[in-house]
Amino acid sequence: MPLDELFQWNRVFVDTKHNNGWVKPSDFSDRSIPLRQLLLPGPAQVHVWYLDLALLGQSLHSALSGSTDSSSENSWSVVQLRFARRFYLKLLLGAYLGIPGKSVEINRSNRGKPGLDQSKHGEELQFSMAKSENRLLIGLSSSCLVGVDLEPAHRRAHNALGVASRYFSPTEARALKRLGPENIHEAFLRTWACKEAVVKASGEGIANQFSRFSVETDVRRPPSVLEFENEDAAKWSLALLQPEEEFLGAVAVHQDHMEVQAFRMLPMEAA
Repeated sequence: MPLDELFQWNRVFVDTKHNNGWVKPSDFSDRSIPLRQLLLPGPAQVHVWYLDLALLGQSLHSALSGSTDSSSENSWSVVQLRFARRFYLKLLLGAYLGIPGKSVEINRSNRGKPGLDQSKHGEELQFSMAKSENRLLIGLSSSCLVGVDLEPAHRRAHNALGVASRYFSPTEARALKRLGPENIHEAFLRTWACKEAVVKASGEGIANQFSRFSVETDVRRPPSVLEFENEDAAKWSLALLQPEEEFLGAVAVHQDHMEVQAFRMLPMEAA
């Protein structure tokens, strides 16, 4: 890809504050493997990549299983899915770092958050990964920690109000309790996804963190952090993602503004 085209590609962002906080399917740009060297996100910018491993991994699956029949999405083993997630994560990170994916070194913090090995790659690129079934969501930032979550859009929580009362903040639990049964599942799922993304961006781990802050539970309003214990909630930014109808995603950063550029990774185009 010519350099001038690459620069133009990286200028197209969704300003979530002026888009009701949503990144819709039409906002995702398709990018096929092989990925050329990618420009790092700029200040306040987040790159989000959505991967369908069933689509991407047909040739990879065949290599792993020794079979030429990769038509079944359900034929992936747990080990193969884990390998595929790591393979494509490192492939993507390598494209940003300008190195082969196999040369990317990833380790975990004391609280379990994965990140690039700073002794080899520095601190210029932060990432977060979320998985759901055979889908993968990866968020990247070069200015701050980032967190993402991905959930099946039609997921239904068993005893949603009980879970909210036990794990969410009192503000969120009260807001959800006021909803009718026809609205509770959508509001709960959105709240859960946003809270997961915030916790991942904080780098603190989920334990004892969910009740420390409140997010907007009203599905008619843009996603936002309303209050945060010992922190300025206004310094957090949230966005919701709909990469396809069946999945809901969320992305969070600890900064007061966020512009999201969303991509859908596709297999290598036929020659």
